[in-house]
Amino acid sequence: MTQIYPNLYQFTDVVEPIKLSMHQYLLLTDEPILIQTGSVTQAQAMLPKIKELLGDCSLKYILISHFEADECGGLSLIIKEYPNAIAVCSEVTARQILGFGIAANVEIKKPGDFFTGSNFDFEIISYPSEVHIWEGLLFMEKKNRIFFSSDLMFGMGENHGQVLETSWDDAVGVSGAESLPTLDMQKKLIADLKTLSPVFVASGHGPCIKIV
Repeated sequence: MTQIYPNLYQFTDVVEPIKLSMHQYLLLTDEPILIQTGSVTQAQAMLPKIKELLGDCSLKYILISHFEADECGGLSLIIKEYPNAIAVCSEVTARQILGFGIAANVEIKKPGDFFTGSNFDFEIISYPSEVHIWEGLLFMEKKNRIFFSSDLMFGMGENHGQVLETSWDDAVGVSGAESLPTLDMQKKLIADLKTLSPVFVASGHGPCIKIV
């Protein structure tokens, strides 16, 4: 566990033998927010650290980009510990979560929505990351200017606590948007990313990025 940015804590598990770091984040606001749960084993390791950070506070929200093991595999464990926590996700992800009986307290968001609280303000953008390339979500927290990049801006290796410096244009240029299956999807994602102005990128895999 590392405080990697003001009010932002990073948790990491490394998948062997391929050396892939899986990052989860706790944004410690008045209404604490977990971004990604990790898998079941990752959530088990992370929960004691979350309890330590939260103390008597409760987890308010869990942001889920798309339905995948490292994004929400440990959701049932988190919900068991914090039963009032609200999972924030796309309609497609909500269908999976509800259909598998993982959680019942779900708030559906779509691209273009805003998600606000006492000291956070998220903008939601489209991320075609779900199975069959259905629409997932990316989250940009505008008050602290943190972009949660999920599987974009991908990097291998053991990189807990690592922060690189680059420009936003360069980060977008190597974001991995070109891996989307159609040129229209690629262009739309790149255009959406270029409307943002983060100062920090909280990566799902790989080093985080300080925008300079």
